[in-house]
Amino acid sequence: MTGAAIGRTEPEIYVYGAGSVGCYLGGRLLATGARLHFVGRARIRDELAQHGLLSTDLHGAEHRVAPGIARFSVDPDAVHTADVVLVTVKSAATVQAAQELATRLKPGALVISFQNGIGNAEVLRAHLPAVTVLAGMVPFNVLARGQGRFHHGSDGALAVQAHAALAPLLPAFERCGLPLVQHADMRAVQWSKLLLNLNNAINALSGLPLKAELSQRGFRLCLAAAQRETLAVLKAADIPLTRLTKVNPQWLPMLLSVPDFLFSRLAKQMVAIDPLARSSTWEDLEAGRTTEVDWINGEVVKLAAALGQRAPINAALVALIKTAERGGRRDWKADELYRAISRKAVASS
Repeated sequence: MTGAAIGRTEPEIYVYGAGSVGCYLGGRLLATGARLHFVGRARIRDELAQHGLLSTDLHGAEHRVAPGIARFSVDPDAVHTADVVLVTVKSAATVQAAQELATRLKPGALVISFQNGIGNAEVLRAHLPAVTVLAGMVPFNVLARGQGRFHHGSDGALAVQAHAALAPLLPAFERCGLPLVQHADMRAVQWSKLLLNLNNAINALSGLPLKAELSQRGFRLCLAAAQRETLAVLKAADIPLTRLTKVNPQWLPMLLSVPDFLFSRLAKQMVAIDPLARSSTWEDLEAGRTTEVDWINGEVVKLAAALGQRAPINAALVALIKTAERGGRRDWKADELYRAISRKAVASS
């Protein structure tokens, strides 16, 4: 569907880093009348110019932007008129994005980090003292299907750090069906999301869609082990968690460990995942890009080290993804992967 033009009282929004998440969010906002621009790579610009932009989700929603409608620049200078910037670059590119924005944004602009990981908003804030920088969180998976098609394949609500500066932006997100849920403690939200994202590496190593991977107990045991380790580190660091699904985060490892027939029943009540959904780590490996594993499982390893502890399960998953980035194996069977990370954990302990 395509929305009618909305009055110019609403902010001018720029998506900075128009990849899968950026194109999906931007596509829904643009299709429902937001004043929106994309900044990204020429490859995506050309794709949208030829095919337009189609944002779909697991519930059947479709938001379409015709070819030639999306305003797309490959030049960072374009953001000089931005009222709001949604930063959706990969975590490894955050410093570069911050440096580019620092010399171009007008004072008083609002910047929201819709990125994986824990500390990206702090990195942006350090480089952008003249603007408001808020942490955000995208809980669902987005898959780039080619030809301008981006599919949102799992449940979850957009989260953002509570702030008065959000008020002019809220109507656009409400209108496109992705309302922003404001949180006072985004650190708890981000770590709770990261606890779920520990599966990104496992999904990428399995080579399977998310739903198929999670249907196998061996893969779930890998995730349960990574989560138990993370929960112990977070407890030691006195970092709280919040509930992003219907299940208390502390119960997730137990739920993942139940037999397949029982998990299939319980999972339907926890979160909806459609058969197309894949992790962003799988998508990065498929495209030959460096993954964000250092900003997901690696965050656990880093926090553990700061406490004088170890996180060998998560370190093993980081190592296997780094090997996959160099062309290593990406078709692990469930029991093989569980044995492999267990052996690496024992060897490093």
